[in-house]
Amino acid sequence: MAYQTVFKRYELKYLLTKEQKETILRAMKPYMDLDQYGRTTICNIYFDTDNYRLIRRSIENPAYKEKLRVRSYGRAEPDSTVFVELKKKYKKVVYKRRISLPEEEAMKWMSGERPCPSCNQIGEEVDYFLSYYEKLHPVIFLSYEREAFYAKDESDFRVTFDDTILCRQEELSLNTAAYGTELLPKGTVLMEIKCSGGIPLWMTHVLSGEKIYRISFSKYGTAYQTMIFPKRIKEEVFYA
Repeated sequence: MAYQTVFKRYELKYLLTKEQKETILRAMKPYMDLDQYGRTTICNIYFDTDNYRLIRRSIENPAYKEKLRVRSYGRAEPDSTVFVELKKKYKKVVYKRRISLPEEEAMKWMSGERPCPSCNQIGEEVDYFLSYYEKLHPVIFLSYEREAFYAKDESDFRVTFDDTILCRQEELSLNTAAYGTELLPKGTVLMEIKCSGGIPLWMTHVLSGEKIYRISFSKYGTAYQTMIFPKRIKEEVFYA
């Protein structure tokens, strides 16, 4: 199967109640369809330095920020296809480049046990990223349930709904089940609008009619601020 490897788009985020989600789904029905995967569990391992340099910089909201993760769709086996993803954001535009590999090969590459199996430009970019930051290692497992919709007119306009966003710092493997601490307030859903240009007028109408406003939300950033950072502060106090 051929997978898309390069993305350039805006990613706009909104926190919804379940009732607001149902209203938006009704508005979407004439224009969008659920993708072939239906409701999917997405699992991610994020990589960072010992002092969490990448996510700390991201939280400062600079003009340019970047992150590295390995993603699977559902619980992975060693030979399952996963994605090594290098994600960058510059002046509100998101650039994502990814390579698909068997899980075992991907994790050995990320850990420095073997070279990149794919000798192409994206592989070279990931290798440079690994070399530049040095000693990157898995720091958090983050999963969520996603429903993804695509436009019937074959444009690149997409809408996703994420719930049950879970994070943990133990068992940092895509071969394990999804469990952890819930990040979203109870009864809420994270909607993302992904597009390279403007939002269709029908979506603008439903957002304004329901008084749904864009928010700034990073899953890894929220996990760091609510779970990792408080733990680090406690450890610093304990060892002081």
